[in-house]
Amino acid sequence: MRSLVPPLCTLLVFLSAPSIFLTTQADAAGLTPGEKKTVQTVNASVLRAGKSYAAEDFDASAEYIRTAIKQVEEATKAGSPRLYDELLPAMQRIEKARTLLEFEGITLPTFTRPKRPEEAPAKPKPATRPTPGKPAPAQPAPMPADGISFTKAVAPILSTRCGRCHASDSKGGFNLATYDSLMKGPPEGVVIFAGDTVGSRLIETIETGDMPRGGGKVTPDELKILKDWIVAGAKFDGTDRAAPITSGATAAEPPRPRLKAIKATGKETVSFAGDVAPLLVESCKGCHINAMRASGGLSMDTFAQLLRGGDSGDIVIPGNGAESPLVKKLRGSMGLRMPAGGRPAFSEDSIKLISTWIDEGATLDGASDNQPLQVMSQLAWAAAATPQELSNRRAEIAGENIKLVVPTGADLATETTEHFYVVGSAAPATIKLVAELAEDQMKAVKSVVSADAGQAFFKGRATIFVMPKRYDYSEFAKMVEGRGIPNGWSSHWKYDGIDGYVSLVATDRDEKDEIEARLTSPLVSLAVATRGGDVPRWLAEGTGKVIAKRHGNTEKVSRGRTPKTTVNRELIEALAAMSNSKQFLDGKLTPEQSDLIATDLMAAMLDRAQKKGFDGLLRNMSRGMPFEKAFIQAFQATPQQFVEAWKRWRTGT
Repeated sequence: MRSLVPPLCTLLVFLSAPSIFLTTQADAAGLTPGEKKTVQTVNASVLRAGKSYAAEDFDASAEYIRTAIKQVEEATKAGSPRLYDELLPAMQRIEKARTLLEFEGITLPTFTRPKRPEEAPAKPKPATRPTPGKPAPAQPAPMPADGISFTKAVAPILSTRCGRCHASDSKGGFNLATYDSLMKGPPEGVVIFAGDTVGSRLIETIETGDMPRGGGKVTPDELKILKDWIVAGAKFDGTDRAAPITSGATAAEPPRPRLKAIKATGKETVSFAGDVAPLLVESCKGCHINAMRASGGLSMDTFAQLLRGGDSGDIVIPGNGAESPLVKKLRGSMGLRMPAGGRPAFSEDSIKLISTWIDEGATLDGASDNQPLQVMSQLAWAAAATPQELSNRRAEIAGENIKLVVPTGADLATETTEHFYVVGSAAPATIKLVAELAEDQMKAVKSVVSADAGQAFFKGRATIFVMPKRYDYSEFAKMVEGRGIPNGWSSHWKYDGIDGYVSLVATDRDEKDEIEARLTSPLVSLAVATRGGDVPRWLAEGTGKVIAKRHGNTEKVSRGRTPKTTVNRELIEALAAMSNSKQFLDGKLTPEQSDLIATDLMAAMLDRAQKKGFDGLLRNMSRGMPFEKAFIQAFQATPQQFVEAWKRWRTGT
């Protein structure tokens, strides 16, 4: 996938300007009250566009930009030079935003920055000769006599075909975001020689097929326009050579729209979740999956990112596996063969499997296009596995994980019960006690989750890791989960589609009620998390905390207890930080803020008035229904609508 970070950061730089700065600027310019309001209105539209873009709501961002364009066009009709000067930064932001949105497949109306009005002179001035040694003011270049316009005909082609790699980015050191940068060329030399198409490397790379890369191609008609423009002198007919090339008219052929996930029909012979995702996860991890920096801008952590492609464009062409860059890369017929780095090449059978999936429409049979492929592939395996197979696999994983924190040769104790496999370096008596207490806490689990068979509560036995030292507990999280643990934690849970476990600190010095208090919440959360393939963490975590409190297993332990007034204050602060429900649902808040909101939200959802809806939600997910659909059917509202309504009720707004 092409990384969103560079364009997103660029957009935020252009769109984020504090309102106090805008107001001060308007005052300093000596504008009329009406003109000040106009500037503020335009800036507000552009800022809203930036916020929507940051939230990846590109359609809303585009709508705000359309509004801003209309506002600027109306405002500049007044012919005020001072107003024009104050609107100039907004115009520049609009141009940049149009560039970025067009790369996301959004077609926007033409925006040509109007010419700055001249100050009306008090009285006519006689013509004067230019001052010796001082150049005359630059004038816009006239439209070429042959009618080939750079801004109207050439720039749209370059923006559409080359913009992703050479406008929003500078691949190979070459940037063509403006006419000036295009004519300057990369460090090794210019790529356009006026009047000479043979010597112009831009034409050469297009004709040889070397560029553009990633699926998009320059059509014969477009190539002719580029050649004719160069033959005619490669002239510029705009008003600003440093303006983005997208500030002129859009291309005759709109940019290729972003691919959307299409749900599988059930008639496909190849499953993405069960067949394709495991292949990608196994061979692409580190470079394109779970990578610190995705190679070539291509991230495949999720299905949505896979469809979005990388710096060179889309890698999947639904319905055409043979021509899809993904298949060509795996076969080595396009550039460097993948996977690189000395990893084994894909077998021909595996490549045919992927190609067939694309031929059949590149559909998705996973829970969500935003679900990590690693989780998706594990869930597909788990769905076909028996509870005993899952239990056996979890026991294997537990043995591998515990070795990461327990010294070689150290004694380990284990206990197996109806619902749990308990293992750890704690004393055997402590391991046995934890196993007994965990089974006792199943009454709390059963108050929330129902199951036809005992092992179905966790779709197999859940693992419980028991460590006598908090240092070992913290190291376990670092080594196994790749994260640090907050100081106040002494237990937590994790579910990744196959492995499901609770990790906690317990010693022979701990009282039974202390260990119970550490077990209840994560056990309930784990049971909820295993109800479906895309259960949100906030739903499982919040439910566990609420049920633990109802069963009296959070107030028994005095150490680490947080005063209620402090919790209330922290919840108010967390709610203030949540500007909208999407921010919470998408995990954009801090873990502490998210957990506070989740707990209070789930307390409302588990209230008698909403309990029927909650039970329906879990029942729907247990039957394989995706979370979003299951939620709407259970509560007759989307999760966003529900959370917004809850927040209004909670804050009294």
